[in-house]
Amino acid sequence: MADDMTMTYSAIVRDKDNRKIVRVKFERNGTQGPEVAEGLLPDCRIVSHNGYSAQELAGLEEYLRGNLDEIMSKAKVISNPLKWL
Repeated sequence: MADDMTMTYSAIVRDKDNRKIVRVKFERNGTQGPEVAEGLLPDCRIVSHNGYSAQELAGLEEYLRGNLDEIMSKAKVISNPLKWL
């Protein structure tokens, strides 16, 4: 992931089909303003974006696949407020 890009993720939530998912957002400052790509785990796919090339999106999806277990583990921690204490 590029140094000028930030990644944030949600707690584990349920989608409309009642599947457990995590939303992941990649953000950076582009020449035309903020650029955002949003992905879903465990599918490891980008579902919306602006300002990213097809090659960059493929790289982000590869990053999600390579870090799926780690991101899901971290999302699980923030999903349980008792672990915040």
